[in-house]
Amino acid sequence: MDKKFQDFEDSIKGKHSFRFTPKYQESFSVHLKSRIFVEIAIKTIEALDWDLVYQDDKQLEAKRKGDFRGWSHGITIKIDAFGKVDVKSVSLGNEMWDMGSNSKRVKLFIYAFNESLKTFDESQLSEMEKEVEKKDNWDDYKIPESLPPPKKYSKPNIFIPIIGISLMSVLLAYIIALLSLVGLYVIGLFEVGVGIILGYSFKFLMKLGNYTDWKKINYVLIVSILMVYILNQFFQYQLILSRNNFEPIGFLAFMKLKLDHGLIHKSSNFGSIGLIISWIVQLGLTYLIGYLRTMSALLKIKIKSVPIEVVDFVMYHSIKGKKEISLRQELSNMGWKTELEQNMVFDALDAIYKGLQMNRNV
Repeated sequence: MDKKFQDFEDSIKGKHSFRFTPKYQESFSVHLKSRIFVEIAIKTIEALDWDLVYQDDKQLEAKRKGDFRGWSHGITIKIDAFGKVDVKSVSLGNEMWDMGSNSKRVKLFIYAFNESLKTFDESQLSEMEKEVEKKDNWDDYKIPESLPPPKKYSKPNIFIPIIGISLMSVLLAYIIALLSLVGLYVIGLFEVGVGIILGYSFKFLMKLGNYTDWKKINYVLIVSILMVYILNQFFQYQLILSRNNFEPIGFLAFMKLKLDHGLIHKSSNFGSIGLIISWIVQLGLTYLIGYLRTMSALLKIKIKSVPIEVVDFVMYHSIKGKKEISLRQELSNMGWKTELEQNMVFDALDAIYKGLQMNRNV
């Protein structure tokens, strides 16, 4: 960050916020077209060393890194048709008291934006408007004579992810059962670990099967998580019977005994309700991590499966107003002839958009 901005930030007397999600908002006005405001705001965000995660014609979203390199604040900047700008900063951590940091972020942006605006005179703003219009309309884009040829895409096969993730679920269930019986299972840590492992497994299996239909992959993910934790209980049941000279009982009777015994943590017994809640938390936390990892992997697979030159080619024609039928014809003329190949291009475009949305919300 520029020393001038750092000195100003240090001089701000922050307004403290105490709530479940600390936040602060302030407004100011500008006499600029919204698109020009956005361009100058982008330069301001870059000067402040914040990470720009989203932008459109009237809004920007940025995130600021904290002391441990994780994002500590989310900053949203919106301009309306009358030039009113709303700047809001929200804490992204778990704290309930922001110590005035959100107000500092907002006031710092407003100061830095006005300082950036001072560096442009009327002629420079007019020139920027022309450059922005050219950029938005892709006027400098040159239509290539040819595009990189499509890869040899195999027919999508959902059975590869299903079979592969089923085997991984069985393995994870058995490992968790073993660790649980020797007292090494750590609640929270292992759920996160299972979610990460399932996500990486899906990444490999989706590539292998060339299968990226998220709706069905999500179903497979849910079933795989249920398999892990149901089979974990079954393997515990089998291991306990095999290691001890107990009178054989059925699996359902074993589960009833566990519920009757309840959840015991240190010297406290939280009963059967506590045990059920712990199982729900297990499933929910594992799904959250697995969802994020699998979705991220799926989007990357879709984007990387199509050369950037092809993506730019379709985006250019889309901006120029061509509809899907015309876009498919343009792709066909450039060697991307089959429906599968063309669908991969549209999937890549969709993945780029969803990736931006995901980056905003994570």
